[in-house]
Amino acid sequence: MATPKGKVSKARRNSRRSAHWKLSLPGIGKCPKCGKMKLMHRACKSCGYYDGQQVIKVEEEEK
Repeated sequence: MATPKGKVSKARRNSRRSAHWKLSLPGIGKCPKCGKMKLMHRACKSCGYYDGQQVIKVEEEEK
């Protein structure tokens, strides 16, 4: 059975393991209907449209 040639320091071990837990940014893009930023492949929270169809009924706030 293979054995390690020498001790691996804590810093080297931890730096090797750290690459597996990197967080990635979610896919964000502009809504084609209202132009606000939204998560890709999800309905827009501000207008309720997804793929050109209204899927969520959103009540507009009066200012």
